Amino acid sequence: MTAYQVSAIEALADPSRRAIFELLGDGPQSVVDLAAAVPISRPAVSQHLKVLKEAGLVSVRSAGTRRIYGLDPAGVASVREYFERFWTSALAAYAQLAAEPAWSSEEPPTSGTTSISQLTTAPNEKSKENQ
Repeated sequence: MTAYQVSAIEALADPSRRAIFELLGDGPQSVVDLAAAVPISRPAVSQHLKVLKEAGLVSVRSAGTRRIYGLDPAGVASVREYFERFWTSALAAYAQLAAEPAWSSEEPPTSGTTSISQLTTAPNEKSKENQ
């Protein structure tokens, strides 16, 4: 990776780039159209598009004298795969937790957890208990 290459996640971390990326979600647009929709200059929009292009998130095509930018499906798919990895593990953890039998109010949680009475004990009472 060269000094100028940036990952898709890093590219989307910037609010202006993220706004431009989201605008392109509505369909391909020129720099002029994008600059009219965001509170930054056309040169700044061009620089942000360059970063998004280097990150593989947008593609560009020429239409006469204009350059039309759109989302690059392959780049968007790779970001989606990245986040789906976390979604899958989060769902698996939830399913595992949901499959465990719930403890009743008569059975306290394991010793590694804090009980409600411990949470409601005033700070002065806790210090007296420790003495």
